[in-house]
Amino acid sequence: MSAPGKYRATVYHAGPRNPSPTPAVNTAPSVPSALPTRAALLMAASATLFGVMAIAIRYASRQQHPFEIGFFRCFFGALFALPLLRVHGLEILRTRRLGFYLVRCGVGIVSMMCGFWALVHLPLAQAVALSYSTPLFITIGAVLVLGEVVRMRRWSAVIAGFIGVLVIVRPTATDFSSATLVALLAAAISGMVTISIKYLSRTDPPDRIVLLTTLLWVPLSLPPALAVWKWPTLEVWPWLVLSGALGTGGHYCWTRALKMAEASALAPLSYLQFIVVGFLAWALFGELIDGYTLFGAAIVISASLYIARREAQVARQQLAEPVVAKGEPQV
Repeated sequence: MSAPGKYRATVYHAGPRNPSPTPAVNTAPSVPSALPTRAALLMAASATLFGVMAIAIRYASRQQHPFEIGFFRCFFGALFALPLLRVHGLEILRTRRLGFYLVRCGVGIVSMMCGFWALVHLPLAQAVALSYSTPLFITIGAVLVLGEVVRMRRWSAVIAGFIGVLVIVRPTATDFSSATLVALLAAAISGMVTISIKYLSRTDPPDRIVLLTTLLWVPLSLPPALAVWKWPTLEVWPWLVLSGALGTGGHYCWTRALKMAEASALAPLSYLQFIVVGFLAWALFGELIDGYTLFGAAIVISASLYIARREAQVARQQLAEPVVAKGEPQV
């Protein structure tokens, strides 16, 4: 799965107070146009890890229910995230927004379970392609929840993206699967999770968000797993452990990459997951990407990339606007 939506908070700083009578202009450095190599490699690694995790989920689903797989992904993912405690100490667990974390993680569990259900019941490439509609839902959510202003260009991209979703889903087709609706629900809820991360990132560092999220996911994912519980057999344990390791590794690489570079610059690399999943699904399960899924995915990805680029342009324009220092006359 694709990983959840790829945004990070940007903080604009006014330049130092200008002693002259002229307005103080923001002197913050412009956003670099070159993509750091390390950030690119981390995002490519994240996309690859999430892609291989989808394969591990499919193998595990031969014996386990998606809800159980979700729990074990969270359980083993938390174990692999514990080294962050060694690095930062118990201080990393302290936050004033625990209630918000609980709500965010609860919503995230619903998105994860829906996403895993889609990966099990849909062709893998189709499930991943539908997950790329998350930025479309994020744009709508940003308007409704954050009060962001979205102009005609981005609304046009959102409409085009949903047309791509319809091409993938083909609601009038005879082989239409209700699992596609579950995949879209996962994408929509994932958009809510991404918006919540924008709030948390204003006060909490990335490692705290990763660690607290993975730890809280464990108890929250247990009830749905218990409802369908069946102890895994010996041969399925490696796939469950692998799903946790790959999920946490992908989440960590994704967080680190976003700390080093713009989300809009990294977005094209995140779609490497579609290529990885498409190839492995063909090589291991004989699943071919049909023309509708390929064409619809191209539309959705193009629309999502445009939205990311457009948001970056708006951010640069705001960064370049003159900022008048407090107490100085506006000329």
